[in-house]
Amino acid sequence: MPDSSEPRTRRRPAYERAVATADRLFYEQGIHAVGVDQVAAEAGISKASLYAHFRTKDDLVLGYLRGRSRSWQEHVAEELPGRGDAARERILAVFDLLGEWFAEPGYRGCPFINVEAEYGAGHSTHVVTLEHRTWVRELFESLLAEAGSTDAGGTALQLCLLYDGAMASAQADPSRPWAAAARTAAERVIAAG
Repeated sequence: MPDSSEPRTRRRPAYERAVATADRLFYEQGIHAVGVDQVAAEAGISKASLYAHFRTKDDLVLGYLRGRSRSWQEHVAEELPGRGDAARERILAVFDLLGEWFAEPGYRGCPFINVEAEYGAGHSTHVVTLEHRTWVRELFESLLAEAGSTDAGGTALQLCLLYDGAMASAQADPSRPWAAAARTAAERVIAAG
């Protein structure tokens, strides 16, 4: 998943710097390990400015997750059309995109799975996680329907399992080709469904 922050080529508003810095720190170190003091200091803004935009750390975490989701959705939307004319090719290309992300320096797993591990389902972050997961499932459902699947909903769930499993596996054991294995399994699931 591409980093939702951007390089500091010009002075950005405090809100953007806070979110970009939180994105980097939360993804690299984990949410509980990073305090608002560290975010403010590394973003080059005052704590008062940070709190003017985010009432609480939880609000900042929600901004981070929404940015990650938006960034991945935009990346997939830009990449998929060039990865194949047939819907089936574009479904498989999603796993290719995962593999490219896994190969990036600093890959630390799915930010949504990570936040669920830190906070659990009872936290406000769970809603954003569910929204992102719904987008992934609906992406697969839409492509499967376009490919003529008779059970787009059920097959999409199976593809989501492969998608999530590849991310978790690549985080735990980055030495193996998890995305390629998930892609191969996805080909079988699509053929069977």
